[in-house]
Amino acid sequence: MFLTHDAFKTVVENTPLVSIDLIVRNNLGEVLLGRRVNSPAKGAWFVPGGRIRKNESIVEAMARLCTDELGVNRPITNARFLGPFEHFYEDSVFGRKTSTHYIVLGYEIVDDICMDKLPEVQHLDYTWMSEERMLVSNDVHKYTRAYFID
Repeated sequence: MFLTHDAFKTVVENTPLVSIDLIVRNNLGEVLLGRRVNSPAKGAWFVPGGRIRKNESIVEAMARLCTDELGVNRPITNARFLGPFEHFYEDSVFGRKTSTHYIVLGYEIVDDICMDKLPEVQHLDYTWMSEERMLVSNDVHKYTRAYFID
């Protein structure tokens, strides 16, 4: 279900958004990151993910996001739930006047995704990055780094 521009702006201004983040590890233990195209977190390295739509179950959202964000069909049974997280941004897709609040369900997947086939709607560049490098890189968003801090 898609909302009109004005309806979605009203939602972002007044409620938290519920989303899934996909923490994808390859067989070397590196994590897949993409450079964000849109606000919030525009320009930062971030894990793939997206919002859960109205009347879409978590299982359905996970399958859709794996297809849309990773270009692969992976069921939720292939993922490990990491827990809920909160993300607070001072901006939004609507600019600096509207903040964004996400309730994020983090799921980890181990898969050697082919980066040549990754969609370029939400992220432009992609890279595999070690946890050690992520934790010290200022280009990796703090909410992505938070998935790897105990």
